[in-house]
Amino acid sequence: MPFDFLRRRNSGGDAVRAPSGTNDRPHATTVVRLDGLTEEWRLVGQMHLTARLSDALNKREALPISDVSWAPIDGSSGFTPVPGLKSVDPYDLIVVLAGEGSQGPLTDAERDAYKVHRIAYDVALEAPPYRIVGTVYLLPGMEPARLLDRATEMFLPVVDGVVSAGDRVVSEPGLDAILVNRFYLRGVQQVDKRTGEPVQKLPGAPLGGVSWQDRSR
Repeated sequence: MPFDFLRRRNSGGDAVRAPSGTNDRPHATTVVRLDGLTEEWRLVGQMHLTARLSDALNKREALPISDVSWAPIDGSSGFTPVPGLKSVDPYDLIVVLAGEGSQGPLTDAERDAYKVHRIAYDVALEAPPYRIVGTVYLLPGMEPARLLDRATEMFLPVVDGVVSAGDRVVSEPGLDAILVNRFYLRGVQQVDKRTGEPVQKLPGAPLGGVSWQDRSR
């Protein structure tokens, strides 16, 4: 097991060892798939949660895990079991790939209500070494650049997204959401989601209201 594999960074950017010995035994009633990306590794296994995945991550407490394997993010080798890894600190995870069901049961009405009160933006998020292109839903009056500000929620949900590391796509289609750790965000840009390229602004001043540029659609 590599030394300093799991570490979290404080606000000054220094590496700090994640707490050990916490949550070693699962106490949760729900088991969901773990699929997380760190700076160098991809972890897959199971998480034992007492809340929805996003809520559990945003508590910023170590999460009990089991049946974990890891592989280098560059694809240089396959997955290797890590039986001694019993917990993971959310601070260590740059991206969490949330599969179907991992976010807990939401009705269609609940999903629609969430979207109705928010504005959709197609964005490219830079969280080195990853680039995430997808859609975020923000409250009216909040611009995508504000995602770089400090926030109560540690993880930002991105839907219909793709995660790449350099030229390699590291996410699979059909994800429920991509949860991005805002502590690692270094850039946010509105893009055309079909191409991943920046949105080209039309000449002239806006007439007011929410334009296609605001919605990036």
